[in-house]
Amino acid sequence: MDLKDDLKKLGDKVRQYRDEVRVQLHLAREELKDEWEDLEPKWQQFRHKLDGIGQETDEARQNAVDAARKLGEELKNSYSRLRDRLK
Repeated sequence: MDLKDDLKKLGDKVRQYRDEVRVQLHLAREELKDEWEDLEPKWQQFRHKLDGIGQETDEARQNAVDAARKLGEELKNSYSRLRDRLK
């Protein structure tokens, strides 16, 4: 084999890898987009819970705070995973 053939094979392999990565990136973006869209209703629910805190009795307020805290932690962890996967 000569240098030209070696470089052509290398170029073909690089092109193949590049194409594979491009497809994987596209699929990953779609998967992340789906996860993002799944989180949006929870975000709205969390915001609603936060807005409602302070309008209830002490016991109901504590329950609302606890529910908001739990949902907030779940959202934080989910968004953190998404962010880390984008890096």
